Amino acid sequence: MTAGAPLEESSAVSSHSQSVKRPAAPDIAARKGKTPIVCLTAYTAPMAEILDAHCDLLLVGDSVGMVVHGLPNTVGVTLEMMILHGQAVMRGSTRAMVVVDMPFGSYEGAAELAYENAARLMKETGAQAVKVEAGGAIARNIDYLVQRGIPVMGHVGLRPQAVLTDGGFKAKGKGEGERQRILDEARATAEAGAFAVVVEGVAEGLAREITEAIAVPTIGIGASAGCDGQILVTDDMLGLFDWTPKFVRRYADLRGEITKAVGRYADDVRARRFPGPAEIYFAKAG
Repeated sequence: MTAGAPLEESSAVSSHSQSVKRPAAPDIAARKGKTPIVCLTAYTAPMAEILDAHCDLLLVGDSVGMVVHGLPNTVGVTLEMMILHGQAVMRGSTRAMVVVDMPFGSYEGAAELAYENAARLMKETGAQAVKVEAGGAIARNIDYLVQRGIPVMGHVGLRPQAVLTDGGFKAKGKGEGERQRILDEARATAEAGAFAVVVEGVAEGLAREITEAIAVPTIGIGASAGCDGQILVTDDMLGLFDWTPKFVRRYADLRGEITKAVGRYADDVRARRFPGPAEIYFAKAG
């Protein structure tokens, strides 16, 4: 079976990817308060190719564990999984900045280990940055990474890797104590050197407050239109699942379209209408 571009096109694609300058961390940081930054998740080369023309930043999120691998949460995602999908997204894209999530357990402990894992992610994928969930004392590790040449994006608010301690995926920042903690974490993350901060699942007013309080762009997801950019899980916004979170706007119903297409295919196979003359090879006469 064959898929994708013909082999003769591969050198042209490679040449084009080398000639296009992707945004770097300073380019994204400079977008603070300007035209909103468009971000989506990507896990595969074909999807990255589709998204690339429209997005400033593609995030290889650890949500891949749930979206692609069927895991119940992101805790079981490994460094090897993130490298594999990061490589695929880099192959499929040419112009968007690519950021790869550091999975649970790969950056929270010793700063030296966080650096070793982050450096491996960047070297083996070619991505331009990594992302970490910035709760607790993670700011010190962000500073350690940035000082050693690793661009870091932070993530505050609802932190999927903390799902087991939080007891589920719950909106954050509704109470005063929690609101102040998240605001403090966002400030610490930015001051540690993160070039941007994802703000997920927080009260709208808190998202605006964070955006005003820190000098780097905020990327909202379930936050506020007042953030400096927005991100969604691509499979959610394309309607590939029966259920989507409250903060997702469905821009398509691909699950429905795929279901209908597969149904038509199954009907054609069972009725022997597929393959037909147009899909069959015939021997040459004579």
